[in-house]
Amino acid sequence: MAETEDFLVRELHPVDDDIFKEPMRKRRRSDRDQRFRAFPSVEQSALKEYEKLESRTRRVLSNTYQKLIQSVFLDDSIPNSVKYLINRLLALIEKPSLDPIYIGLFGSTGAGKSSLINAIIQQAMFLPVSGESICTSCIVQVSSGCCEQYEAKIHLLSDQEWKEELKNLTTLLHRTEELGGEEEDAWDRGDAVEEAVWKLQKFYGNGAEGKSYEELLRAKPRGKIPTSRVISLKAEEAEGLSVKLDPYIRTQRRDWGGGSAETHIWPLIKLVEVTLPKSELIPEGVVLVDIPGTGDFNSKRDEMWKKTIDKCSVIWVISDIERISGGRAHEDLLNESMKACQRGFCRDLALVVTKTDKLHLPEYLRERKVGNQAIQSQREAVLERNEMIKLQRNKILKDKLKRKLPADSRVLEASELVYTVSAQEYWQRALLTQEETEIPKLREYIRRRLLDKKKRMVTKYVTEAFGLLLLTDSFSCTDHMQNEHLHMSGLRRFVEEKIQLLEKAIDQCFAHIARPLQEGIWNARSSYRRILGACLVRSRGNQGFHQTLKAVCLKNGIYASRTLARIDLNEALTQPIYEQIDPIFGCIFSRSGKPADGSALIPHIDAFKLSLQEKMTEIGIRNGLKYDSYKKSFLIQERLHRSRAKKHVKE
Repeated sequence: MAETEDFLVRELHPVDDDIFKEPMRKRRRSDRDQRFRAFPSVEQSALKEYEKLESRTRRVLSNTYQKLIQSVFLDDSIPNSVKYLINRLLALIEKPSLDPIYIGLFGSTGAGKSSLINAIIQQAMFLPVSGESICTSCIVQVSSGCCEQYEAKIHLLSDQEWKEELKNLTTLLHRTEELGGEEEDAWDRGDAVEEAVWKLQKFYGNGAEGKSYEELLRAKPRGKIPTSRVISLKAEEAEGLSVKLDPYIRTQRRDWGGGSAETHIWPLIKLVEVTLPKSELIPEGVVLVDIPGTGDFNSKRDEMWKKTIDKCSVIWVISDIERISGGRAHEDLLNESMKACQRGFCRDLALVVTKTDKLHLPEYLRERKVGNQAIQSQREAVLERNEMIKLQRNKILKDKLKRKLPADSRVLEASELVYTVSAQEYWQRALLTQEETEIPKLREYIRRRLLDKKKRMVTKYVTEAFGLLLLTDSFSCTDHMQNEHLHMSGLRRFVEEKIQLLEKAIDQCFAHIARPLQEGIWNARSSYRRILGACLVRSRGNQGFHQTLKAVCLKNGIYASRTLARIDLNEALTQPIYEQIDPIFGCIFSRSGKPADGSALIPHIDAFKLSLQEKMTEIGIRNGLKYDSYKKSFLIQERLHRSRAKKHVKE
């Protein structure tokens, strides 16, 4: 890194400052300083150094790009090699500084996700909370930015998306002539039907549930729908925006009569984005996402629910203290989060146990089995219980992750996977201090992830830029550049042969999955009745449940409700297959796998890269060309990208 920085300080070519100015995207120093307010002084210094190095790199790239453009401006025909360098330089110059880090708060209704976000951003009642019922009705994203006010954007379903949902709702509510009186009474008690009726009544008014799809298409909605399908809100203070937001994101209950004009379009809302002014607690570049744990009946919202999970590089599974043990919903959330890790999108996973101030002291003392020291107060009991939960759940979660993920996965390196928090005590401090509520620890977690990502991004960016600049600098003229690429073309046959060997190695790696896959299929076939029975068991009777089953069939085996546990028959039926192949799948993508047994893929890829490096060094020495680690790394990546692109085109 020091060598890279020295090189960038010298710059490749002296340039006229009036012609080649700093890119317009550069922020004023005061703006940059404001972005780092959420970090301690030591971390602020590190971030500023990263920004300086990145800015210097972009300046060098911009100057080099301008010089290349000037050198070929009057040429009738620009060599392909020069076009290539110009395009690559432009792509690096325009590359975003840092993609946002999405931290998904993934939990069942009533788990305390909104309360946790409120505590983290230091706004007690910003998002709607309630001790009696579920509150947040859609995906809500909260981030801080450069705005001076509190802002929000409410995104609505498009006209076509609402028509699709409307058709599904009316199909679900359609009454056949064969229904008897008893079945007709049971109809109204189905959870799926209750939600469908409430949506139509809210949007079109009372009696809408009895109308056909065609009649509702002609009906006038109760609320005003903007043509842009986006509603923008602003306020000077957090409380002001909270009041404006409340009717849009709070779950509308059937026993609430009337309602404001805003609540009438509640069934259309699919996403809410909230932007806070510059914050001393949440750094710019971090997005907190309140993700409902069950998905949605609407196909578009359910698709967005899945994509939002995959967009999160960090997932916090939120579960309150009373549901942490043995709850099916809690296990489903953990499994869904681990699948996001398997798909490669999520890099960090943590279990956040909420409402940990709750404890019935006499019951706890009667069941207490640890330690000889007497408990003197409620506070001591809460702290002891919380520490036990962290130790137990940390071990359980790590064991599950080890069975599902490659042994070298980043999440397995974490020493702490479980946090016990209390948003209520963070504000009241009746039993616990703010530090003991672990809200400050979660803020530190957020800062650390952003700092690590920024460091990785800058290192990768500077290394890539340095390799490209050395490649450009080694060509003193166009002829030299063409000769360089002529030498590089000699690698083509060698690379193609090595790629063929790599493809065979990949096939051998995945051959290890064939037997577990067949065993998983056999297990799935032999256990499907038991699995379906478990999915369709109801804790409070089956009256009216046939309408929920109708909704499941209508949505091809999946039913997502805001009030019930998610039903996904397809995923449940394939679970025995995943149980068999997950361990093998983890070994295939593990860096620590044993190359001797042929099951690990990464060692084969590393061997391919090493052979290419050696060949390039050999050619470079033979032709008197200048090669170093940065340049070789860059060219190897280019060859890999081109090979993949050609393969995709052929496929």
